[in-house]
Amino acid sequence: MEFDGRQVIVTGAGKGIGRHTAQLLAARGAQVTALSRSQADLDSLRAEIGGRSIAVDLEDKVAARQAAEAALPADLLVNCAGINILEPFLEMQDESFDKIQAVNVRATAIVSQVFARDLVRRGVSGAIVNVSSLSSFFGFPDHAAYCASKGAMDGLTRVMAKELGSHGIRVNAVNPGVTLTDLARVAWSAPEKGGPMLARTPLGRFAETGDVAEVILFLLSDRAAMLTGLALPIDGGFHVV
Repeated sequence: MEFDGRQVIVTGAGKGIGRHTAQLLAARGAQVTALSRSQADLDSLRAEIGGRSIAVDLEDKVAARQAAEAALPADLLVNCAGINILEPFLEMQDESFDKIQAVNVRATAIVSQVFARDLVRRGVSGAIVNVSSLSSFFGFPDHAAYCASKGAMDGLTRVMAKELGSHGIRVNAVNPGVTLTDLARVAWSAPEKGGPMLARTPLGRFAETGDVAEVILFLLSDRAAMLTGLALPIDGGFHVV
């Protein structure tokens, strides 16, 4: 029960990696405040783990800030909310690009700022984990806006780690490869897309959501007390091939 008594905010908690992370945190003693667009997802999660839930569309910057403030106080934060819209670069729409940046990057900045300001005001330490992607390092077809957003998230993580470290706040990113969420199944279900990715992965499989959630919990924990500013691939070795 290493998170016993800790208050944790998890965005994107309704599905996928965020949901699995919220479940693990609750199982290990944390009180979770879950943020998601879907009230139905939040209701089913709350039935499983208890805690608080806030339905919010993080694309809306005002709503994102209000939701983050409503989720306080908290000791730890996981920014897992994310979207993707698959478009070839030559057909990419301005609206798609803006929407992806708003959810994947701007909301992370807003929620983190609200959370960190409160920690500094209270004079307590904490930790943030941003769920980025291997797409920060590689240019995948049809992922121009998504890759751009995850590169921005990693840059944001480094600046946050540098500026917040003196306040006792650690900030790290995890960068999963293909992880078997609903979002990934849409992007990689076609054999011509998923096959080459799998063939290049030394461990011979794609990640499960639990593989990523366990690393998130480690980075949140006191066992990772000297880790900050990382962008950590969770990809079965894809990046070394």
